[in-house]
Amino acid sequence: MTDHSRVAVVTGAGSGIGRGVALALAGAGWSVALAGRRAAALAETAALADGKVLCVPTDVTSPADVNMLFTEVRTRWGRVDLLFNNAGVFGPGGGVRFEDIALEDWRAVVDVNLTGAFLCAQAAFRMMRDQSPRGGRIINNGSLSAQVPRPHSAPYTATKHAITGLTKALSLDGREYGIACGQIDIGNAATEMTRPMGQGAPQANGELAVEPVMDAVDVARTVLLMAELPLEANVQSVTVMATKMPFIGRG
Repeated sequence: MTDHSRVAVVTGAGSGIGRGVALALAGAGWSVALAGRRAAALAETAALADGKVLCVPTDVTSPADVNMLFTEVRTRWGRVDLLFNNAGVFGPGGGVRFEDIALEDWRAVVDVNLTGAFLCAQAAFRMMRDQSPRGGRIINNGSLSAQVPRPHSAPYTATKHAITGLTKALSLDGREYGIACGQIDIGNAATEMTRPMGQGAPQANGELAVEPVMDAVDVARTVLLMAELPLEANVQSVTVMATKMPFIGRG
């Protein structure tokens, strides 16, 4: 191991929540591996970082890519202390109704949001189990869709509900190895994914409504708080959301 500090892997680090969390971790002294499909976007994140970063273009649906990611982290820093499992896609756009969802679109969302999260968690888990000192933390990005759906979002909602199950299973299975696992459910952080809400988002009653958003920096601050707890403590689940968004009280 060379020049060890706390080491984090952030997936989906080329934009949005992933970029914000990676920058927050680097600014707090973590060494951060930036993972994502777009090399140019990772380089943009790296250019903004104040600290040690490593860009590893990664398709989280590819076992070979995921293994390469964690091999590069081990080679560079010798261990991993944190995985922020963040890579995700929403799925078919345009408000595709449930009965019209194509099987290939369903599978594409499941592959990234669930199988990708599993592959990264498994690689991190194995590394955390075998390293010395043993242990680490996995934080999964669940989204408010892990709790309640939006209209016409069955693939995304199903995968995010499944992430909750994965988080709980990892929390249990990681105990003997000193591996903690928690989940952050995020609502309406201001990113490219939420930009359309400025024109109106479909509501449960069929109407369109402009929804409030919050600064993604506040999501990054929350993840950093979770990450910097000692392994004897864990935020099992937390919801951070735009205060006035239509979540509490809707239905």
